[in-house]
Amino acid sequence: MKFFVDTADVAEIKELAATGLLDGVTTNPSLVAKAKRDFKAIIAEICETVPGPVSAEVAATDLDGMLNEGRALARIAKNVTVKVPLTWDGLKACRALTGDGVMVNVTLCFSANQALLAAKAGATFISPFVGRLDDAGQDGMELVREIRTVYDNYPDLKTQILAASIRNVTHVKQAAMIGADVATLPPAVLRALVHHPLTDKGLELFLNDWKKTGQRIV
Repeated sequence: MKFFVDTADVAEIKELAATGLLDGVTTNPSLVAKAKRDFKAIIAEICETVPGPVSAEVAATDLDGMLNEGRALARIAKNVTVKVPLTWDGLKACRALTGDGVMVNVTLCFSANQALLAAKAGATFISPFVGRLDDAGQDGMELVREIRTVYDNYPDLKTQILAASIRNVTHVKQAAMIGADVATLPPAVLRALVHHPLTDKGLELFLNDWKKTGQRIV
């Protein structure tokens, strides 16, 4: 499974990219607002930092507006993935932008039917929002499972499942077990994947025992 980080904080992205574990980045208007910088400048810098897909979301809600904004965003860098909402106009924009050779991430997906439409419109990625469904008292991972089943029934559908609105490390494990192609994670969740109390305890034991030997490796 690929790991994308969900942030517009360029310093954070650079630090995580240095690990070699980062496959891409997703942003949204809320994350850009937190960054308090020029949107296009942020996207350009992220694209220089991460060679993989970098999602940049349109602000328009009508077809012509989404196409104009999407094409402007795509000109920033070859690895820009234009993010459009899962609406009729968003699906039309997806089809047109995909025809231009632009990667498209169809976002705000909350049903398998919506995911099927996005795939038929040629979406590169579909973003089911796991955490928001959980917040509404539903099982967000069940949606990922349903989409995986639908897509696997039709090998001609090439859209990748990008599990979004990930809240914790359990979500990541579940998404990987279901077979999501990508998980986009807040930086804190990505970092938390490495931690386990028994790892810390075992390392402490090994270091204490090594200290008792009085030896040095170099």
